[in-house]
Amino acid sequence: MAMITSSAIAGALGLFESNGDIGPMKIAGSASYDASAQQYSIVGAGINMWNSSDEFHFLWKKMKGDFVLRTRARFPAQGVDPHRKLGWLVRSSLRPDSAYADAAIHGDGLTSLQFRRTEGAVTEELRSSAIAPDVIQLARSGDRITLSVATFGEPLGGEQSVDLPLGEEVYVGLFVTSHNPDVIEKAIFTDVRIVIPAWKGLVLYRDYLGSNLEIVDTLTGESRIVYGTPEAIEAPNWTPDGKTLIYNSKGLLYRFDLASGKSTVMDSGFAIRNNNDHVLSFDGKMLGISHHSQEQGGKSGVYVIPATGGVPFQVTTNSPSYLHGWSPDGKTLVYTAERGDGNFDIYSIPVNGGQETRLTTAPGLDDGPEFTPDGMWIYFSSVRSGLMQIWRMHPDGSAQEQVTNDQLNNWFPHISPDGKWVLFLSYGLDVAPGDHPYYKHVYLRLMPITGGTPKVVAYVYGGQGTMNVPSWSPDSRHAAFVSNSGVL
Repeated sequence: MAMITSSAIAGALGLFESNGDIGPMKIAGSASYDASAQQYSIVGAGINMWNSSDEFHFLWKKMKGDFVLRTRARFPAQGVDPHRKLGWLVRSSLRPDSAYADAAIHGDGLTSLQFRRTEGAVTEELRSSAIAPDVIQLARSGDRITLSVATFGEPLGGEQSVDLPLGEEVYVGLFVTSHNPDVIEKAIFTDVRIVIPAWKGLVLYRDYLGSNLEIVDTLTGESRIVYGTPEAIEAPNWTPDGKTLIYNSKGLLYRFDLASGKSTVMDSGFAIRNNNDHVLSFDGKMLGISHHSQEQGGKSGVYVIPATGGVPFQVTTNSPSYLHGWSPDGKTLVYTAERGDGNFDIYSIPVNGGQETRLTTAPGLDDGPEFTPDGMWIYFSSVRSGLMQIWRMHPDGSAQEQVTNDQLNNWFPHISPDGKWVLFLSYGLDVAPGDHPYYKHVYLRLMPITGGTPKVVAYVYGGQGTMNVPSWSPDSRHAAFVSNSGVL
């Protein structure tokens, strides 16, 4: 069985070790896990979590060190008391008067970081500016506890933080309290993720976290983990028949069968130093790869193999070249390359090799080119306007125009097979515009091809390798991506 590193483990309580009522509850609560839906249900009563003692139902596991907790949560019914609440909880012990911090969403929409500094102390509260969010994140870094929330579709915000020494080992989990000892309230938690983030001193491209291969429904935003491993995997492609995902790991390419859940290594001949820039042709018969050839000083070049594996054909003679797209007719490849001037630009080349054509000349990085299914446009990322934003141009490089213009760094636009949507990866301003590193909080965002405000469809800990390449399902409803975590 694959090791799941940061979410739904196929146990009776999923990620968690146990559950139970905390405090002298009048009505017993319960918790359950639906493994097929990767969804948790918690039922709880209790007077409150407040003052110097608590009553609630708790689904928990013990943890040490730093972590990031994230979920989407809701009360499925109107409820009785407006002060009922649900959320994430970090607690020193299971005593009713334990020191703790929680990310609490109340029935009336009040959102706050609540905490008790020491055992038996009175609860304190820092209120968020957000009202009735359904995405909840609680993170611990050292003694720092930070609440972040969002209404699904929007970036995280409403942040509140407190320095709170709760001890090295703590109880971590989900809670519900009804604020009424005679009433039971039920809460539903989906997209539950417990992430062990990169440790201080981690050296990028030498040290790696584990990986989860996930599928997101771009309409509902519900994500499902289909495979987990303590190894680094990257950049899933979805085959046109809908049956297989192709990803890379440690220089090799793998085929993941969605029906069986099994992963097998592909035959890529001498190309055994492949990076995460691999792309299927529109008909699914060929796979373009980016292999670091010793003959080219270890720099990446573009090659083509059959989608089922085989001997690589070398397309580019100059390096470095990083593949990102095929033309719909299968005759042209587009890629990012640097040709001695220190500037990375977009190039095209016939699939059988030959003369390459430079399509962009603007100062700064241009990256991630991808054709639309009708062949009319190439979408790409560019820093030419300051931040990394999505642009597009005609296949000959003409009519270059900016598509997104916001305060996030937007990378790797992927066009849905029906040509209606653009899905891309967004970093915050904590990352330099020309960089797309591993192990950051990122968003997958969706935008109509005709334009408009992008919508977050996945809140992810990842970055490099999460979604470098086309990863849409054939029905234009789902997308595959990779998230990261240390092993729980």
